[in-house]
Amino acid sequence: MHLLRTGLASAIFCGALLLTGCPDKTPETAPDSGTAQAPEAPKTPPPTRFTLSYLATEAGFTEVSLEPGEKPLIEQTSTLELRTSQGLRNYRVRLFDEAERAMVSDDTAEESDSGLVYVIKLPQPLKTGFQYTLVVDAQTGTSFTDTLGRDVDELRATFQVAGEKEKPAPPAPASKKKKRK
Repeated sequence: MHLLRTGLASAIFCGALLLTGCPDKTPETAPDSGTAQAPEAPKTPPPTRFTLSYLATEAGFTEVSLEPGEKPLIEQTSTLELRTSQGLRNYRVRLFDEAERAMVSDDTAEESDSGLVYVIKLPQPLKTGFQYTLVVDAQTGTSFTDTLGRDVDELRATFQVAGEKEKPAPPAPASKKKKRK
C-alpha cells in the first residue's frame, strides 16, 4: 500500500512537471518584425565647469583649484587661462586686485559650442603676497547661459600669489622750487 501511494504520488509529480515544462526562452524578434523598441532617453549633459590655470615660469600651465572657500597659492605670473566645458553667452571675465579694482589686461577669447578658452595677459606680473579674485558674471542683466541655454552660476575665485608681500615703491620726492625775492 505504501508502495502504491509513493508510486502514485511520483506519477502525479512527474505528470505535473511534464505539463508545466521548462520556461520558454523569450523569442527574439527581428528588427524588421514591426515591434517598436523604446528609444533611450537622451542623457543630460553635466553642468558647465570652469578650470583656471596660470603660466608658471618653467612648468607651463598649472591648474588652480576653484573649490569654494579655498584660497590657493600660485606662483607669480602675468598669464591666466580660463576654460569652460560649454560655450558661454552674455558673460564677462574680470580680474580684481585686493582693493577690488579691475586689473588692466590684454584679453583674448576663443569661443565655441564645445567650450571657451579665455586668456588674460597682464602688462606686469601679479605682485607676490597679494590676493586676486577672478570673476565670471553676466555682461548684461542678472544671468548668463551656456550654449545649451542653461543658466550658469557666477564664478568668484580668490587666489594668492606666493611670496612675501611686496611693499609699494615710495613716492618720488617732490622737487622744491626756490622762491625769488
